[in-house]
Amino acid sequence: MTSKSLDGLKVAILVTDGFEEVELTEPRKALDEAGAKTSIVSPKGPTVRAWDFTDWSKGYAVDAALGSVKPQDFDALLLPGGVINPDTLRTDAKAVAFAKAFFDAKKPVASICHGPWTIIETGAASGRRLTSWPSLKTDLKNAGANWVDQEVVVDQGLVTSRSPDDMAAFNREMIALFRTAGRAVSHAAE
Repeated sequence: MTSKSLDGLKVAILVTDGFEEVELTEPRKALDEAGAKTSIVSPKGPTVRAWDFTDWSKGYAVDAALGSVKPQDFDALLLPGGVINPDTLRTDAKAVAFAKAFFDAKKPVASICHGPWTIIETGAASGRRLTSWPSLKTDLKNAGANWVDQEVVVDQGLVTSRSPDDMAAFNREMIALFRTAGRAVSHAAE
């Protein structure tokens, strides 16, 4: 990856309690190292609690309350998984509307594991080729998606992966996809 290839890019990381810790920390680290400015956005605060594979982990500071920011404040969106986090977010109308706005504006989105549950609620899964944790296969197909069992899939401004085992490929493709938004940001500033 090119160092600082995402300078100036603002990335929202939409989560609530129960996100899979590594699915937030590893992509965030890759984004930060590439020069992006990442912000944890949540309907809950001032902290959100991570899940570490089989048990609760530590809390992470919320950078912005969901009700205090707009999708227009960001250039890209990251949706970590875990079972609890996206299952809660998909029932929160404000969280779904926030995520939907990125798709409507054709801004890049990255989602891993169970994260596509939130995408289903936005209506943006329909007509897209994507992957996820295997248990979401039927849900995604029922939502009109073309689900495939691959480590990473990029389609129509969305990058998805199955699990933390796919993290290297996910981060690589997320950076590449978000770089396209970074070019748009730099051109707009000129």
